[in-house]
Amino acid sequence: MITCDYLLLTTVRCKSFTAKLRRDFISCPGCAVLLELRVENYAVIDSVIVEFAPGLNLLTGETGAGKSILIDALALLLGEKASSDKIRHGTDKAVVSAVFELQEAAEATAITAILEENGLDFDGEHVILRREIMAGGRGRAFVCNQPASVTVLKQLAPVLASVHSQRESIVSFGEDTRLELLDRYAGIDHQATEAAFEKWKELREHIGALERDEQDRLRLVDLWSFQKKEICEVNPQQGEDEKLGGEKRVLANAEKIYAAAQAAYEALYESDTSASALIRAGYKQAQEVAKYDEKFRESLAQLESARIAVEDIGVTLRDYAESVSVSPERLAEVDDRLAALDRLKRKYGPSLSEVMAYGEEVSRKLHEMENKDEVLRRLRKELENAGTVYLTAARSLSKQRFEGARKLEKVVESQINDLAMKARFKVEVTGDDEEANWTRSGFDAVQYVISTNSGEPLRPLEEIASGGELSRVMLALKVAVEAGKSSKKKTSSQRTLVFDEIDIGIGGRAAEAVGRKLKALSQTTQVLCITHLPQIASFADHHYLIEKTEAGGRTRTTVKHLSDTDRREEVARMLSGATLTDASRKHAEQMLKTNA
Repeated sequence: MITCDYLLLTTVRCKSFTAKLRRDFISCPGCAVLLELRVENYAVIDSVIVEFAPGLNLLTGETGAGKSILIDALALLLGEKASSDKIRHGTDKAVVSAVFELQEAAEATAITAILEENGLDFDGEHVILRREIMAGGRGRAFVCNQPASVTVLKQLAPVLASVHSQRESIVSFGEDTRLELLDRYAGIDHQATEAAFEKWKELREHIGALERDEQDRLRLVDLWSFQKKEICEVNPQQGEDEKLGGEKRVLANAEKIYAAAQAAYEALYESDTSASALIRAGYKQAQEVAKYDEKFRESLAQLESARIAVEDIGVTLRDYAESVSVSPERLAEVDDRLAALDRLKRKYGPSLSEVMAYGEEVSRKLHEMENKDEVLRRLRKELENAGTVYLTAARSLSKQRFEGARKLEKVVESQINDLAMKARFKVEVTGDDEEANWTRSGFDAVQYVISTNSGEPLRPLEEIASGGELSRVMLALKVAVEAGKSSKKKTSSQRTLVFDEIDIGIGGRAAEAVGRKLKALSQTTQVLCITHLPQIASFADHHYLIEKTEAGGRTRTTVKHLSDTDRREEVARMLSGATLTDASRKHAEQMLKTNA
């Protein structure tokens, strides 16, 4: 079980670990760095702790060893959907946790704003995330050791890390994703367009409600008239039910209250042995003592104050008792009134304030129905104006997209051709401002088209047949978008980038080009990457081997941070397979030296 104490100790340990790494390696300027990932009882992993570092972190190992499981676990901490099917057999709970260190004030400010909005505290430097998956589908999330929702994890994800996979490239590259990538690159703000669209949509729906057919309109008028009449006849007042509830308690217990108040009055003031009489007697005796010792004069004043207070309370209780009346008639009236108010609350809202608000809303609707033609004229004019405001904002958005598309296609084409391809790449933005195309994000549609062979026409990116080509194009696109997004910020702040087998379907010169691209990207942001290719593995700043072993009849996954010698052996294995040779070792050593 991961405890809060453990996580706090982990933070300290990770901080020390990172400090050591920085002595050996220049960290990414302005990155959110993943320091540690801990996974317990998740899939085939029983307990694994991985300490990551700035730069290029590469994970290798045999197929099925559990490399992608680590990335899936990290995705859970970024708000991905959890499944109890992932809990390790024989256990009742899976736990995933991570520690991120923020290296820029901009990141800390963004995190602080998110956490404050959700009522969570933050130390300004480390973000500790934890997620627990219980058998039966239940789960819990924690941020900085405080209970939180998965929604908070999703809000934090854009600041902390982004996971890109081959599966995501093929399946999820839909219209919304294409638009989002362009907007992220261009740094486009949707707020004005979204607000204008919501206003226009609200007015359109309002007009539609008023223009319902006559039969529906008459039925609604009858209903609203009945509801208004019912509420008006009762005429509820703010806080009336609470006030009447108090009065009912007094009326229902009038005799008990009268007896208790009279008895209290007697005990405090009226009888010969009352508190007031006893305090008076005590006062006289204390007065005698004070004649001989000055220190009791202050006590005399306190006794006098106590006597006055007791007598005031006694008189108040007497007056209250005299005001209490046993009135069955009034009790019946209060009961009837409370019953009427309760009926309204059951029908129109749990509180009187909501009942009154509903009554006002019904009155407004009836007024609109009774003056429908006049109201419709006004609303149609407002709708026309709202449409003009929306088009102004959406056209501005479209212009920014066209400008951003021209820049993005040049950057992506350059990035693609750096990855051992000779391709043409275009970003097509088609905008039709007809009302049928209006959305919260404007009226544009975005398509990425590419030609990977000379003389071939441009085709949509998602229709590329080669998985290797698609992997490289998606890497180039992600790199361009992340770099463009960062360049538009006031700081160089970037999140951790995670690539899950982005190298599928490539090899040779293309693999080396991908390795160089990942290495260059890691100079400005922390990169985690799963790879099966020795050409890419040789570029690692930090190399981790994922292995699957069997002990006691159970399979378990382990993670090892490789030394220089171990790296040579692992790259040699990736080159030659299970049987290592002197040639493969020499080849691996040469690759590591060349790409260091």
